[in-house]
Amino acid sequence: MAGGVGSRFWPLSTNSKPKQFLDILGIGKTLLQQTFERFENLCPCENIFIVTNAIYKDLVIEQLPKIKESQVLLEPSRRNTAPCIAYANYKIQQINPEAKIVVAPSDHLILKEKKFEKTIKEAFNFVDNNNVLLTLGMKPNRPETGYGYIQVSNEEKDDKFSINKVKTFTEKPDRELAKVFYESGDFYWNSGIFIWSLKTIMSSFEIHLPEINSLFSQGIPLYNTDKEEDFIKKTYSECRNVSIDYGIMEKAKNVYVFCAEFGWSDLGTWGSLYEHTKKDTDQNSIKGKNVLTYDTNKCIVNVPDEKLVVIQGLDNYIVVDAKNSLLICKKEDEQQIRQFVNDISVKKGDKYL
Repeated sequence: MAGGVGSRFWPLSTNSKPKQFLDILGIGKTLLQQTFERFENLCPCENIFIVTNAIYKDLVIEQLPKIKESQVLLEPSRRNTAPCIAYANYKIQQINPEAKIVVAPSDHLILKEKKFEKTIKEAFNFVDNNNVLLTLGMKPNRPETGYGYIQVSNEEKDDKFSINKVKTFTEKPDRELAKVFYESGDFYWNSGIFIWSLKTIMSSFEIHLPEINSLFSQGIPLYNTDKEEDFIKKTYSECRNVSIDYGIMEKAKNVYVFCAEFGWSDLGTWGSLYEHTKKDTDQNSIKGKNVLTYDTNKCIVNVPDEKLVVIQGLDNYIVVDAKNSLLICKKEDEQQIRQFVNDISVKKGDKYL
């Protein structure tokens, strides 16, 4: 899934070039390229599909030269993750009705690649033998408010693979509730990575999101023909905005979580990036060749190499200079960046986004 705008990474992530198309870690590869290479080790290149907004078609093809245009599924508008997955389901069904599928965002960080591969292979084995919807859960190491949480049930579990039945899903909690979740030991972060058989997820759409399933099913004779594009435009204009979590995962009875550990972060915020970058002696993470700091600690600074930047007296701040925009924000308030972006759109227009 590569269609998001990454608004919490503004001003580096913009509408024209969101974070999945950026080398956000400074390693010479974009997050999309890293994700693609990760899955190349798990399945043939021709079995990898990228679902993105139509305006990013050229970016995807430029950054992933190994794939064919037919592997890029273009959404005419953003309707969240459920329509995105429904579209991919019907495309895959045309190729292999017996397929097993892993659904993954294109902008996550995974530090332990071999452990991740092992986890996915074990997850495939589990869904091959069980009619379940499986998600990957990460053990929290802090009371994070930027992630959704999964509560596990001890009633039905597979100790061999650390797989438990899901008791509840909770969207991003406030700080007090996140602290309760963290301290209880019964909650895991929701990674947003899902594994299931095509048959199981399509059955789940029929039960829990019948109106979305009905819309996409009408295109069965049109997929992979020259009429597909017009059909998808019409379908998305009629399709409601709903996430796979809310639409299916929170309602289905056959949802399980694989409690795994492979150095995961969704890199959803500047603070999450800070956790995975090198720091100087004052615990500042600095990207920029001409930055001088004085009495400044635990900040993340991202500025152009050619700009001289002097920072004095900041503690736990985010400082980002990108093109025509400058962000200075407390790290603890970074969840407000999405609201800042909404306000900018209303008050200043989209040229800054």
